[in-house]
Amino acid sequence: MIKAGIIGATGYAGAELVRILLGHKEVEIKWYGSKSYIDEKYAKVYGNMFQLVEDTCLDDNIEELAKQVDVIFTATPQGFLAGVLTEEILEHTKVVDLSADYRLKDVAVYEKWYKIEHKSPQFIQEAVYGLCEINREKVKKARLVANPGCYTTCSILTAYPLIKEGLIEPGTLIVDAKSGTSGAGRGAKLPNLFCEVNENIKAYGVSTHRHTPEIEEQLSYAAEEPVTINFTPHLVPMNRGILATEYAALKKIKQADGSFLLPTYEQIKGAYDKYYKEEYFIRVLEQGVCPETKWVEGSNFVDIGFQIDARTGRIILMGAIDNLVKGAAGQAVQNMNLLFGFSEQEGLTLVPMFP
Repeated sequence: MIKAGIIGATGYAGAELVRILLGHKEVEIKWYGSKSYIDEKYAKVYGNMFQLVEDTCLDDNIEELAKQVDVIFTATPQGFLAGVLTEEILEHTKVVDLSADYRLKDVAVYEKWYKIEHKSPQFIQEAVYGLCEINREKVKKARLVANPGCYTTCSILTAYPLIKEGLIEPGTLIVDAKSGTSGAGRGAKLPNLFCEVNENIKAYGVSTHRHTPEIEEQLSYAAEEPVTINFTPHLVPMNRGILATEYAALKKIKQADGSFLLPTYEQIKGAYDKYYKEEYFIRVLEQGVCPETKWVEGSNFVDIGFQIDARTGRIILMGAIDNLVKGAAGQAVQNMNLLFGFSEQEGLTLVPMFP
């Protein structure tokens, strides 16, 4: 058994970490950190944990926590971990950070998009971007894992094989994504009140959303050239889920007779199979089937579908995830499994919930 501590255990992502880790046979949760609920019973904050969790919430003293556990999850706002992380902490424990503090390799880009000063840039290059299906071997050797964002996980995995195989023009990629309200966190915010969200759908962060450079950076690695995208997120009145619909121009493929033709369904499907056929958590759907958030809710799965539009020479890519599981806590546990040599599926064989 390894010991785990969670800082930010009373946020939505932190609570999802608790739910998943309680079902993990190799982990004991040692520390439920919450600055807002110090000394309160965790089960009072989340009634679903009644008689399942008897612990009280502790503070966010990461230095003390690092001496007691093997892994720390930080489900905290941007800037928290960067402001407290030290070499001594990383010598004692591994850290999986669910914030954006170490996702971007250029500190200037981080400070521009997040509008805060980065307090520990010395750890940025060491941090491994924890998109498990792409960086699995790097994660296994890491001390510090930057858990990807929810929009980014869905957007990157949906497009990655086609970018990597040169089947689409990277500079034409447009990502239109919808998220449930839990993606905004548990704090009281006027735009997220029931009357503001119910019976409504709205775009936000248009051309300025801070997940944009994260998606661009990772797809640039795949393309081996700079990639610039249009990314527009939307808020929809549901608790969980992300649906990303992505549009891109197809690259024509040179034929034996010297002519150029658009890729076929079989060639596109072959690219997905090349990268994802052995990936348990990625399900490439049958031809003509579109992903739906309800079929991944409560699970660590990513469902992906696509449709070639021969009339326009473009392709429509679609991906669906649960933003709190594969988009946050589930992926964090998947990273932890890699760090400690457990089965990657341990604690994560969560059958999607319906209805």
